[in-house]
Amino acid sequence: MASNIVYITRKEHFNAAHRLHRADWTDEQNETVFGRCANKNWHGHNFDLYVTVKGTPNPDTGFLFDLKKLKVLIINEVTDHLDHKNLNLDVPFLEGVLPSIENIAMAIWARLEPHINSDTCSLHSVKLYETPNNYVEYFG
Repeated sequence: MASNIVYITRKEHFNAAHRLHRADWTDEQNETVFGRCANKNWHGHNFDLYVTVKGTPNPDTGFLFDLKKLKVLIINEVTDHLDHKNLNLDVPFLEGVLPSIENIAMAIWARLEPHINSDTCSLHSVKLYETPNNYVEYFG
């Protein structure tokens, strides 16, 4: 990539439930480590997802990555699969994964990165807000 690096971010939103729980641990261990997030009746979040792409803008369009296409990509690859779902039970790409915010962000990266990587543009980060006070940022 050339030296004129630009970063552009698209925000999307989804709602989902999950439970932080390891079947190989006792209920007491799970509660000690995961607290209320180990609730056997699940709990939900209103997630905000920020996807940042970096690279050199196309001289013909001025675009780094067409934001309309980025929106569609995020919806098709991520939010359609996660929105109003139980992340432990309903999402094939999270099967067998403890759905912590960290693991969810890494799984989102894996879904998006193959569609964004090119000679002039690449995925820079996935930032996922679980609450207004808690978020994770993953850089691959």
